[in-house]
Order: sequence, then structure tokens, then C-alpha cells
Amino acid sequence: MDPALLREREAFRKKALSQPTVEKRKARQGDSLQTSSKKKKTAPHRDAGSESRKSADLNYKYLKGSSKYKFGVLAKIVNHMKVRHQAGDTYPLTIDEILDETNQLDVGSKQKLWLVNEALCNNPKIQVLEGHKYAFKPKYTLKGRKDLLRFLDRQDQQGMGGILLEDVQESLPHADKAVRILGDQIITIIRPVDKKKVLFYNDKSCQFTVDDEFQKLWRAVPVEALDEGKIEEYLKKQGITSMQDIGGKRIAPQKRKKPSRKGKKFKTHNDHLTDVLKDYSGDAAENVKK
Repeated sequence: MDPALLREREAFRKKALSQPTVEKRKARQGDSLQTSSKKKKTAPHRDAGSESRKSADLNYKYLKGSSKYKFGVLAKIVNHMKVRHQAGDTYPLTIDEILDETNQLDVGSKQKLWLVNEALCNNPKIQVLEGHKYAFKPKYTLKGRKDLLRFLDRQDQQGMGGILLEDVQESLPHADKAVRILGDQIITIIRPVDKKKVLFYNDKSCQFTVDDEFQKLWRAVPVEALDEGKIEEYLKKQGITSMQDIGGKRIAPQKRKKPSRKGKKFKTHNDHLTDVLKDYSGDAAENVKK
């Protein structure tokens, strides 16, 4: 073996022996018991933190004592009463029957008293009947399609116009079926403002045929040069009222007038030197002439 390598190996061995080393001691049984007891003591603090975190994640909207919970219960009741009225179940219910049908039997006594004494009595869509029973209160009292037709006829005779289809659907049970059966006895028009459907009574006694000669004379009258304002003015002079557009009137933007500078006083400076200052413009003109 090479003697140089042996010398290097011996030098490395001496150097390694001269450096101090730290050995890991084995954990005693007493130490392990102390560490396990410390972990057990700190465990409840970790659980308390997780519990507080969970409580922070709760949604307080659905707690029974909050006002949002109470009004949520009321909204569910009103919606249920409306749906059952539209389905034909118009008979009244007690508060316990309403809570049973809406699956809200877990409502507390305070919330129930609030519903009976304040919420349901003052709600415009709920009517209170004798015996502390409640029923849905529609906009119109309509029991069938004949009532709807008579109501539309009365509206037409009094000049009140039509009624919204959504109000009929709210008031009349199975309203879509009734409107479909009535057919051409009513007229449905879509309102251009909000695209809602309006129902009118179709008075067939007002339907008549016009001779072709009158139609030709009517169409021969030139109205291209007349605007709507002049036509409306002419109708007013003849004692005829014209229909007004129900759409919103467009207001032209007002142009801002620029403020005029006439008569505006400008601020002057060095007023205290008026007696000292002298105007040399005349002397300069004379020097130029010379």
C-alpha cells in the first residue's frame, strides 16, 4: 500500500478524534410521562379555539331570536297562503295549521305571539276571519271565469281600462285555464313600458263593418304634414279627448348658459400708489417724433 495514503489516513483519523461530538441521549420514562401530561393539559386550549372558530362561522340570520328569522317565517307563510289560494284552497286556517303545512312547528312561543298579534294582522296580503283563522287576501275577489268576465265588462263600462294578468293570476284560482277558456271574449295586450300583459273586455257589440267608400275617404285624408301636437289640438277643439302615451316623457337636457362678463369688476392692485405713479407714455411719443 502507498505510504502517502497511509499517512493521510492517519492524519484524518487523529483530526476526527480531536473534534468533540454530542450524542443524543435516550429519553427516560419519567421525561416521556411529563411530555404526555403537558400535551394533555394543552389539548383543551386547542379545542376551545376550534369551538370559538366554529361559533364564528355560524350564520346568525337563522337564529330564532333574530328579526331576520321572524320575517323569514312570515314570508314563508304569506307565500304558502298565496300558492294554496291559487290552487283553489281558499278556506281559512289557524296559526297551528299554517305552521304545520309550512313545516315550521319549531317556532317558539314569542314568535307565534308576534305572528298572531302583529305580523299577520297588519299584513296586506292576509285577512283575519272569525275564530282566529287566516286566509289569503287577493287584489280582486274573483271566484271563477264568469266573475272575471263580469269584472272586465264593468271596468270597460266605467272607462277604467284593463287589469294586469299577474293580478288576475293572484286573485283567481287556475287563472291561466280560465283565460284560455274565455278565448276571444277578452283581449290581451302587452304593455310596451314593462312588457306586462293587460286584459280587456272584448265588447262585440261595438264591432261593425265599414263600407269601402268610407274607408277610402278616411285613408285619402292627408295627415303627413301634421304632427301629433297639431292633431291633438284639433281633436280638443272638436271636443274629442285623445289617448295619452303611458310611456315616460323624455326631458331634453338644459343647456348651460355661459356667464357673461359684462359689468364684471376686476380687482386692481397698488391702489395706494396712485398719487406716486406717473404716466410717461406722452413723453415717449414726443421723443419718437423728434
